Amino acid sequence: MPNESDTLRSTDAYRYELPPERIAKSPAEPADAARLLLVCNDGCEDRTFASFAGVLRPDDVLVVNETRVIAARLHGTREHGGGAAEVLLLRPAMGGAFDLRARAWHALVRPGRRLRAGDRIRFDSSADSDRTDATLATIEDVRDDGSRVVRFADDCDLAALMERCGELPLPPYVGEGDAARAARYQTIFARVPGSVAAPTASLHFTPRVLDAIRARGVTIVPLVLDVGIGTFKPMAGDRIDDHTMHAERYDIPPSTAAIVNDAKRAGRRIVVAGTTAMRALEASARADGVVCAGAAETDIFITPGFDFRVTDALLTNFHLPASTLLVLVTAFGGYDAVMRAYAHAIAHEYRFYSFGDAMFLTRANASS
Repeated sequence: MPNESDTLRSTDAYRYELPPERIAKSPAEPADAARLLLVCNDGCEDRTFASFAGVLRPDDVLVVNETRVIAARLHGTREHGGGAAEVLLLRPAMGGAFDLRARAWHALVRPGRRLRAGDRIRFDSSADSDRTDATLATIEDVRDDGSRVVRFADDCDLAALMERCGELPLPPYVGEGDAARAARYQTIFARVPGSVAAPTASLHFTPRVLDAIRARGVTIVPLVLDVGIGTFKPMAGDRIDDHTMHAERYDIPPSTAAIVNDAKRAGRRIVVAGTTAMRALEASARADGVVCAGAAETDIFITPGFDFRVTDALLTNFHLPASTLLVLVTAFGGYDAVMRAYAHAIAHEYRFYSFGDAMFLTRANASS
């Protein structure tokens, strides 16, 4: 008979049934009208996000992700045949931070079977395929994971191209994109471009919520983790340990590291807004729990048994079944408590996924 630890290594342990109508297709209006589920030691408590400041302590440190979603989905046509083509820019192929000067990019393309090494894609706002001023991109390489290396000409104005042919890559489960929802897919903290998906736990913050948080005496500090497509890639194998995470770049300012480290030494809580900020903090922490400032990449996969060295409390949305994010949340809050909270949320008609509602929980076996 398998033990509990072995059961929690099975991908099936992270599957749950969600009625389709529980998937939020648009955000709450206003943003802080979203619901907030508090996961407590003795059950769950239903609130709205407008009351979020009230769950914080006056000496808490709140860590947020300042990444900004870019118009990474480019629409064009295949040079030969003229069929539609789509390129989703992931990150510069040479590594490092998002940089509009980069010519070669790791990307996902559609239709994948028709775009091979050497093929070219034309980007232009006009239907006139004979134009000579259209931007061309070449499929330079097909990688083992099915992604591509796409190279733009040296004289390509990538900023102008993204303005002309790009759109924010809204998650497929919310339906076709539109300007209003795209505008709401940036958080109030969004400052540093580089992500292909929003750190969605922060979509609920509004100026009045931030004013209330600051008035309570909470210190808010930023970091950046550029959210890549790998964060949301479903686990395909039977075991969670079979899954390979894609690396994502993060950057922790020295001032943030200093404030977090001082707070930990003083016994104050580190409250993290979102799984992306948590991954950056935990990846940067030394064995003694000290957060290291600076830029690096992480492919950390937080699973049951992980030694959380920094995070004491987490604000997060409700995640897809069999996703690495759900594994992370159960590792942090305890499998049984989190799955009970998900069942409560479904029964009480919470809204799920990127545009959905939020939950707040403390680390398992930690004081609330």
